[in-house]
Amino acid sequence: MSIIKQLVFFVFVAVLLAGMFSGQRAFAQDQGAGTPSPFSTGHQTESYRLGTGDKLKMTVFGQQDLSGEFVVDDTGFIRLPLIGQVKAAGLTIHEFEDAVTVKLADGYLRDPRVSVEVTNYRPFYIIGEVNKPGEYAYVNGMNALNAVALAGGYTYRADDSIVYVRHKGSPTEEKDPADQTTAIYPGDIIRVAERFF
Repeated sequence: MSIIKQLVFFVFVAVLLAGMFSGQRAFAQDQGAGTPSPFSTGHQTESYRLGTGDKLKMTVFGQQDLSGEFVVDDTGFIRLPLIGQVKAAGLTIHEFEDAVTVKLADGYLRDPRVSVEVTNYRPFYIIGEVNKPGEYAYVNGMNALNAVALAGGYTYRADDSIVYVRHKGSPTEEKDPADQTTAIYPGDIIRVAERFF
């Protein structure tokens, strides 16, 4: 990639990231007004499956001692007060809430009400022709362009038109455009290939 192309790319990424973070500030203000996160509601939450490394905030209404923040461990379980280990990996947030509710109702609490939200998502990984390959913290609304920017941009050998993404739990990679239309999710592995001359 030429110097001019790199400069144009970095300016574009800087503008994109500035917009993303200002959107997050607006989101934080909306949270105070009760407006939910676009990632934590709707279809994405319905389909999002918990996995190792996710950090959850659990509230058991009227039971402060049972509420708190918990991390899904390497075995896919969360150890909770009173009821012990509960499987979380592979479950949606609603399925996990239901599992905890059933355990609490089984001789511990009468009509328990449980609310769970993800406070920190598991990281994503980026490898290949980027300047700083590795593990990075997931940010709501992440896309391929953000991911490459976090990894220090492309190397001079990179094919900057596509990325290969393996979503968590999938055995195969998908070939996607290297732009903001390609959504990245927690646990994804992104590979940037070398371009062919």
